[in-house]
Amino acid sequence: MTEGVGVPFDYVPLMLATTAALLFAIGSQWQNIGLATIDGRTGAMVSITAAAGTLWLAAPFFMTWSYWLEPAVLIFVAIGLFRPALSANLAVAGMRYLGPTLVSTLASTSPLFGTAMGVLILGEMYTLPLAIGTGGIVVAVLLLSKRGKVKVDWPFWALLLPVGAAFLRALGHVLSKIGMESGIPDPYFAGLVGFTVSTVLTWSLRGVRREPVVVNWRAPGVKWFALGGATMAAAICCLNTGLLRGDLVVIAPIVASSPIFTMLLSALVFHREKLTPKVIVATFIVVGSVIVIALGR
Repeated sequence: MTEGVGVPFDYVPLMLATTAALLFAIGSQWQNIGLATIDGRTGAMVSITAAAGTLWLAAPFFMTWSYWLEPAVLIFVAIGLFRPALSANLAVAGMRYLGPTLVSTLASTSPLFGTAMGVLILGEMYTLPLAIGTGGIVVAVLLLSKRGKVKVDWPFWALLLPVGAAFLRALGHVLSKIGMESGIPDPYFAGLVGFTVSTVLTWSLRGVRREPVVVNWRAPGVKWFALGGATMAAAICCLNTGLLRGDLVVIAPIVASSPIFTMLLSALVFHREKLTPKVIVATFIVVGSVIVIALGR
């Protein structure tokens, strides 16, 4: 929301965006565990399906069935055609060509796309504190992504894969906000439609390509990816609620801080990585940036 003189700033969207970033990080950890016994493409399919299934299980309690007749539902359908189905595949393809270091670096452009769309499409106000806070979060993510030598024998067009994924994620945020402000102010419904369309699309593409869908449902990885999908569903609901109540230029950079939570969880909970000075510095930068964004509004 845009604040005027004497109108207090609503801190709830900041808390929702931070919660979404944390949930995205937790979901990534579950999926990382699942990769030990299942391949990434199949895991992503299971995760997207589990997210849709989780939201449908909540339908008797949260579904407003009349929303299916609203024209704005087409916006959520459009989101499901590219997020997470297409954006996830672009990220995986980018990993194949560029490696994880460069992909994670280019993925940090997502908040820049988000803030630009917030200003140009939604007409939101972009202030100096917001610019400083957004820049700080991008710097922190870039700092964490520098883990060694970057592979250089890749085609130039491959750079478009992770950048495209970042752009689509930001576009999904914009369309979600537009859809919720155009007649369906329901964060749950927006997530349900998007994940349902992505699920149908993902399984249909496997069928069109005549790729055998062989999933060992007893493999532990399936359960971890399903848990990751359920966590992602909760994250999207928090994110959409934040978008409904607040401005995209505020929400986008905070949600983009998810890699910081991922690194902290890896070091403090899952013990996969060490808590290095770089992680500590990046964490302080993100915390300071969020404070600047909050106080600047």
